This record gives sequence, structure tokens and C-alpha cells, in this order.
Amino acid sequence: MQSHQIETLKAEVKDVLENNILRFWLQMRDAEHGGFYGQMTGDGRLMKQADKGAILNARILWTFSAAYRVLKKEEYLQMATHAKRFLIDHFYDKEFGGIYWSLNYKGEPVDTKKQIYALGFAIYGLSEYVRATGDEEALQYAIKLFHSIEEHSFDTVKNGYFEAFTRQWTAIADMRLSEKDRNECKTTNTHLHILEPYTNLYRVWKDDGLKKQLENLIRVFSEKIVDPSTGHLQLFFDDDWNNKYSMLSYGHDIEASWLIHEAAIVLGNEALLQQVEPLVKHLSHAADEGLNPDGTMIYETILCRNHTDRDLHWWVQAENIVGHLNLYQYFKDETALHTALRCWSFTKNHLIDYTNGEWHWSIRANGEVNTTDDKAGFWKCPYHNSRMCIEAIERF
Repeated sequence: MQSHQIETLKAEVKDVLENNILRFWLQMRDAEHGGFYGQMTGDGRLMKQADKGAILNARILWTFSAAYRVLKKEEYLQMATHAKRFLIDHFYDKEFGGIYWSLNYKGEPVDTKKQIYALGFAIYGLSEYVRATGDEEALQYAIKLFHSIEEHSFDTVKNGYFEAFTRQWTAIADMRLSEKDRNECKTTNTHLHILEPYTNLYRVWKDDGLKKQLENLIRVFSEKIVDPSTGHLQLFFDDDWNNKYSMLSYGHDIEASWLIHEAAIVLGNEALLQQVEPLVKHLSHAADEGLNPDGTMIYETILCRNHTDRDLHWWVQAENIVGHLNLYQYFKDETALHTALRCWSFTKNHLIDYTNGEWHWSIRANGEVNTTDDKAGFWKCPYHNSRMCIEAIERF
């Protein structure tokens, strides 16, 4: 029965990946100004003059590189190469190094701050392009960005990575990723999305310095970030690793569980892997506090306000599926497989926009489809959902 369910899942996600997600993003290519259009609203209006965010471009690069690596279709390679070229030629700061946060629709710098999160995603996309093609230019730029992070962001005294800098790598007052985030100098979100690209880069560049820092990142999660009493991630920290805001992000919990596990597996360090596996289970069990009876996962709880956001976000469902597939694959947890399959059933029946392509941002707690937030934009990108599909295809 399980093998039949998994084969069905693989067939369904491959169809959604190609005919819903990738087909939608192929139309977002900006043939006139380069790169990709910066926004499509939730009700389907294409905003051709919207600013172009580094995160969107880097995630498109990762998505089409991974799609080409797995499916070998030439149109996916063309999109990946287009994304690589625009990232290197327009987003990369050739004077000071690093990646600009955003460009205008013509491809000219608008916000030149150096958000380490953005450098991480650029490495993620470039390293995936290397995995797919063996391209030396992409590898060299990924390595440059790794060195920029290590030179400017790594805290050699108290460990971890600082959030953001000016274009010239000096201190910046507003370090937030977005308006909804806390203005703290170290965050779990950024550390998670350094761990993720460092893992991918290590697949194609077996550098001892990278290996050391990737092993250290795993220890940062186990020793600083994960709350040992609850298994949840703590999210915002000061310079001394004091937790500055009491909230739970169930999607980040489950995403971290499998990304930390993946990092340990890719490193090939058996002793480290044995240390990590209990952490993987602890994180995923904590994340399960956000599960609904139908296998879906709610957004977050802000403990200091006693408020729970029960909306069902597209990215949380995608990570929920991967995290629980990971538990089934490596720990033979059949309950986790059941959770993943039920969440996929909800996703394909409610979150996917079969008419216009891509996935809706969320289903609100009252069951309404959210068409207020973007279909494509700074934070609405083909990464969580395409990766979920690719993970399901490749794992089994």
C-alpha cells in the first residue's frame, strides 16, 4: 500500500511541478529588461515595473536548475541560464562584493544593502546550477559569496552570523528581512538559509573551510537556536544569543528538521549524524504542535501576545510535506507518511490554482482563498513548492 501511495504521490507532484509551477514561472521572464518581472498580484495582475528582488531571482535560479538536473528539459536550462546571467551581471556588486537586495525593473540597483539571507540564496541558486551543468563561472561566484559571508558576517567571538550591512559592509541600523521581522542582529531564518546553501555548495566544492563552517552551523542550531526544553526554534537573538521574542514558527521548525538532517548527511560525518538525528525528531515533533487533524500545518503562535495565526500558508504546507517524508524515509515513521499524504491531499485540492497557475499564498483560517497577497513577488517564489515536488520525486 505504501509503495502504491508513494508512486501516486510522485506522479502527482511531477505533474504539478511541470504543468502548474514551472509553466507559470516561464511566463515571468522579462524579455525586454532582463531577469524576471518583480510581481504578480494575488488576483493575477502582472506588475511589469515592480522592483526585482534578489530572493526571487535566486530562487528562480535554484528552481529551474534543479528542474533541469532532474527532468533534463532544455527550456528549464534556458530559464536557469537566464537567471544565472542576470544574477551575476546585475545583482552582484562588482565593487564591494555581495548581492544587492533589489533592482528597479530596468535592472538598476535600488536597495544596495547586503542582507546575508540574500547572499545565501544566491549561493543556493548558483550551486544548484553547478550541480545541473558543471558550470565553472557559477561555482566561482558562489565561492566569492561564501567568502564574503565569512569575512563580513561571521561572528568570530560569539559565533553565528550577523544579519545585514550597508553596501560597503558597515553597520546598518535596520537589519530586518521584512517589516514583520524583529530588528535583531542574529536570526534563525538567516542561519537556516546559510546552512541550506552551504550544504548545497559542499556537494560541488569539497573545501575544508566550508566543511568546518557547515559543521559549526549544525552546532549553532543544536546549542544556541533550538530550545532544548520544547524542541522549537527560537527565532530572534541579540549579539549574546539571548532570545528576544517569544514566538513559534511551525513551518520553520519542520523545515529546519530536514535541512539540518540533510546537512549532516551531505557532510558524511557519521558521528555528527548520530548526534543530529535526535534533534531532527525533537524539532519535527515540536512542529507537529501546529498540525491540524487533516495533516495541514498552521502558521505561527506569538506566545507573548497569546495569539495563534491559523492560516495555511503555501510554503508551510510544502515544508510540512518534505519534513514528514524525511521522517518516513529515514526513521520508518509511517504516521509521518500519513501526515505528508494528507497535507498533500489538502494542498492539491485547495492551495493550487489550476486555472491561472502557481499556488495561492494561503487559505485563511475561515477557509477563504487569500488573493490579497502576491501570486509572485519578493517573497512569493517557486522554491518551497517546487522543491517539495523535486524532493518527493528524488527521495523514493
